[in-house]
Order: sequence, then C-alpha cells, then structure tokens
Amino acid sequence: MAQNKVRTRFAPSPTGRMHVGNLRTALYAYLIAKHEGGDFLLRIEDTDQEREVEGAVDIIYRTLQKTGLLHDEGPDKDGGVGPYIQSQRQAQGIYLEYAKKLIDKGEAYYCFCDQERLDSLVQELEGKTISKYDKHCLHLSKEEIEAKLAAGVPYVIRQNNPLEGTTTFVDELYGDITVPNEELDDMILIKSDGFPTYNFANVVDDHLMNITHVVRGNEYLSSSPKYNRLYEAFGWEVPTYIHCPLITDEEHKKLSKRSGHSSFEDLLEQGFLTEAIINLVALLGWSPEDNNEIFSLEELVKAFDYRHISKSPAVLDMTKLKWMNGEYIKAMDDDKFYEMALPYIKEVLTRDMDFKKIASMIKTRIEVFTDIKDQIDFFEAVPDYDNEMYTHKKMKTNPENSLTLLTEVLPILEAQEKFDNDSLFEALQEFGKAKEYKTGYIMWPLRTAVSGKQATPGGATELMSVLGKEETIARIKAAIEKLS
Repeated sequence: MAQNKVRTRFAPSPTGRMHVGNLRTALYAYLIAKHEGGDFLLRIEDTDQEREVEGAVDIIYRTLQKTGLLHDEGPDKDGGVGPYIQSQRQAQGIYLEYAKKLIDKGEAYYCFCDQERLDSLVQELEGKTISKYDKHCLHLSKEEIEAKLAAGVPYVIRQNNPLEGTTTFVDELYGDITVPNEELDDMILIKSDGFPTYNFANVVDDHLMNITHVVRGNEYLSSSPKYNRLYEAFGWEVPTYIHCPLITDEEHKKLSKRSGHSSFEDLLEQGFLTEAIINLVALLGWSPEDNNEIFSLEELVKAFDYRHISKSPAVLDMTKLKWMNGEYIKAMDDDKFYEMALPYIKEVLTRDMDFKKIASMIKTRIEVFTDIKDQIDFFEAVPDYDNEMYTHKKMKTNPENSLTLLTEVLPILEAQEKFDNDSLFEALQEFGKAKEYKTGYIMWPLRTAVSGKQATPGGATELMSVLGKEETIARIKAAIEKLS
C-alpha cells in the first residue's frame, strides 16, 4: 500500500445515539480523505464492553449511510488490514503481542499492584485529586514476574515513561505542545481483563491500518504526548493529528443530552433534513475561504481544508440550523417535499383533502417539518379566536362591518358551482365591483372566518378551494353566528 495515500478513520464506540461531536469527527475525517482522493475507514472500538449499548452498531451504520459518509473499508468491507472491530482484534491477541514487544524493549512492564495499594497513591494537590503510579513493579526481577504470572496473580501492563526531559507533540492546529516527562503517568496499556485501553488500542490499530491523519476532539490534547511516546517506543511514524474545537450549546455550555439536540437522531426527530445537519456540522469549527454557507457534501469535499479549522469553541446555533433547513426545503423538488411532508400533514388532518395543494402552500413557509402542524391545523377545525381578529386598520375592517360582509357574501358562495381558487376569486371580485368594496375588505373577514388565524399559507380563496364548498359555508355560517 502506497504510504503517501491519505487514510483516515472514524472509530466510534457503540454506546448509543451519535453525538453531534462524533458526527463532526466522522465528517472531517471523511472530507480530509476524499479531498485528497484517499481512503476513509470505519473501525468499531468496543473494548469498553461495559458501556456498549445494544443496537448501537446499527445506529453507526445507519447514520453513515444516511449522511453519505460511506467508508471504503470497515467490518463489512475488508481492505486487508482487518478485523475492523477491536474486540475481534483483541481475541486474536494483537494488543497483547504488541504490549509484550514493548516489555521486551523496556518500554512497558507488568504491574501486579492491587487496588488497595493503588488507592494509597492518591494524593490531593492544589485542590485536585491526582494519582500517579510510582513504578513500584518496574523493579521486580524476572523470576518474581514469572512466579506471579504462573500463580495467576492479576496484572495490568503499563507504559514505562521517563521521569526526566520533555516530550513534544505536534498538532496541525495547535502547533508544538511540550510537556515535562515527570507529568506523564505510566498509563495502563492492557487492563486486568486482558482488553487494551482506548489509548493503546488506538495507536496499535492506527499504525497497522496505515492511518495518516487522525481527527478527534481537543479534549484528547492532554493525553497526546503519551501517544507520541508509544509511537517512538515502537519506532513508528506519528500520524498527522487534527484536534477539533469543543462544541457548545447557545449558552456556551458543553453540548449534552439535556440540550435535547445533542445527537444526529435528535435533530432528525425535530424535523431537520440530513443535508442541512451535515452542512451545519461542517461549519462547527471550519470556515470556507469565501462567505458561502450552503454546501452539498460534494462541494464540501472540494472546499474542505483542515488548516482552516478554528481553535475557538463552536456553537451549535439552532436558529442558524433552522434557517439553513428552510433554505434546503425551499430548494427541494416539489414531489420530494410532498413525500416528506405527507406524514406530518396526515398527523394533523383526518379528513380527505387535497394534501398536495396544502403541501405546495406551506413549502416556503416552514423551516422544519415539525412546523407543519401549526401551519395547517385550522384545516381540521377552526381554533377558538377573538372577534377582534376581524379588525384590520389597513383593510378598514372590524367585527361590525365584517358581520355585514359575511352575510352579503354567503348567498354568492352558496350559488357558486365551481369552487376552485380562480372561480372563487372572480366571483368575489365581481361582487366587490358591484358593491364598490376593495378586495382586501372582502378577503380579510373571509380568511378569518374560515381559518380563525391571522396568518395562513395562502389567501382566502385558496383556503376555501381546499376546504370545499360544504365546509366553507358551514364555517362562514358559524362565523356569522359568532359575530352576532
């Protein structure tokens, strides 16, 4: 495999719904690979078996499929560096084999300390509780180690970090990060259950899978020097690291489940389109060179340059997402919109009506599909409203003259055979000419009578044509009674 080929990976843990931060990691990893004509891999990190949620692996596949972030290699597409599921790699003994290689080099060691001894190392420092392992087991003789292993004493394998000097880590966005080695704990590589820790499995797998660029959240910056020490201990090349900024809610607090929109599924359930979600997630920390904000996935692949990722926290701005979603809805093909809007329409309207006509009336008036309910609920039944709604200064209407107008219009509508929009408009215009009434003076009371709302998708005659003759006349009679 040519090593100059860009290879990135998305390595989620199957712990439930896909958090917006994880989706951004997947998106950026995908864009970095595809921008350079490289490969995007999927690896399932299930070594923390206690946190695994049933069905979560399916969520990962479904989300990648739905968002178009299609992987070139993964558990279902072997590219020759599998298996792509960490528990399967662990069962093959891959991690233990590499940990033992480090033991042979003096870069790692067996640790047999029990919990009681480890608890005794915990200390308070400047108000913080810290625990740093004291290398106690590093000094065990070969015979002592072999005796303990033979006796089945539980153990972990720890990284042997130096106590002097410094370690420098290079990040593409943050530059050089140098830490004194005395701050590096001898982190555990293999846990007592035989499973690798997240950090160790990552390094081994990224190397064996030829990963060139690693995208992750900046909360991992502090543990990055330990990664470097592992790469150096093995004599491996360190990949390019890109640490992305924190994502916050509008209150600048870390995006959590409590916000109600922290996962991809939450946003879908709230009526957002996949394309709009991906578009906004791309802008959570990255900004294009021009001021364009609407991008398809293909356009993102062309435009994306990870060097333009910001270090400042990114805000998941729901107002902006709604605006963006509205733009996507407006640009949508009418038939596709109708297909997506229909379930929302049918949730509200039980009577048979021209749903296609209703969909075309609301398409430019909504930002999310859940807005549909409030736009169309009056078609089902007129809500309770105040008679003052008939007052409109510009149209010169009020409850008294509206009562007169509706009483005059009723027989015209009863005599009307054709009940389509154009025929109704024509009949009411003729009536207006004969009475010397302005169009607005007729339409405002009519619209109020049939909808009980101040703002509706479509004017009075459009609403009447959808409601049909029988329902329209019944509503006008009810309005006359209400005004009387």
